[in-house]
Amino acid sequence: MIMAYKHKPLRFFVTVFALTWGFWLTAALISRSGGSESAGMTLMLLGLIAPSAVAVCTVMFSKSAELKRDFRHKLFGMFRVKPLVVLASILAFFAIIAASILLSAFFGQSLSQFAFVAGFSFAIGGVPTLLTLILTALLEEMGWRSYAEDSLAYSRSWWKASAIFGALWAVWHLPLFLIPNTYQYNIMRQNQWYMVNFIAGIPPLAILFTWVYVKNNRSILACMIFHFFVNFLQEEIAMTQVTKCVETFVLYAAAVIVVVLNRDLFFGTKHIGNILAETRSQNDETRVSQNLLSKRA
Repeated sequence: MIMAYKHKPLRFFVTVFALTWGFWLTAALISRSGGSESAGMTLMLLGLIAPSAVAVCTVMFSKSAELKRDFRHKLFGMFRVKPLVVLASILAFFAIIAASILLSAFFGQSLSQFAFVAGFSFAIGGVPTLLTLILTALLEEMGWRSYAEDSLAYSRSWWKASAIFGALWAVWHLPLFLIPNTYQYNIMRQNQWYMVNFIAGIPPLAILFTWVYVKNNRSILACMIFHFFVNFLQEEIAMTQVTKCVETFVLYAAAVIVVVLNRDLFFGTKHIGNILAETRSQNDETRVSQNLLSKRA
């Protein structure tokens, strides 16, 4: 008999926030006092790494063979990834951006936003690179999907888990508004309402991530791919901040549609109490189906 592992969300999030905010607030103090840019960049990176580091340590030191096995399968198990679902999620997000740009025309914004920009505005320590977007997707999803969201869904529906996670994920970003040369700092300097919009847009995005995560049998890899394309499209398409405010309303509409069309996924309770056992059963069914298809081939 495999004993059910009991997740500990409070301990996880308190540790993550203490580490991330500690690093990022220190980086803000160093940057504002004219300190070393490399020191600030290092602290920024450490804050970004904190969720994944805490999650991996939590799993590895859990003494639960089932939790460790589940983590390996979520990260490396290609059998969990459903390519059509991942592709659909990327196309859906592109449609959200397209709808936002079209609607922004009613607020005086140009349709020339349907173009690619030359560089990136997102940065760690003032260094905008494509590598930054990749690292952000890999490191955040390693932390959020390897332990964080599961710990919330252990005792509640995926709807409640994604709502709570969305609020926590939004608050987690707050110190970035205090660090000069970050994307968050720069938009706040333009207009404080842009800061409010950035925070407000995270909860509906969290619901979309939960949909991708659960539809892919809780695959971290699938969420990493989706996260990268979300970052890339947000950065590479020439959207104005006004359009990004419009986009927030479109995101909420999209989140409502996703929840309504996937009521069983978001409001089901079969996973509560032993999320690992339910996924283990789903994996067994997937393997059986794949074996049957390979034999027929």
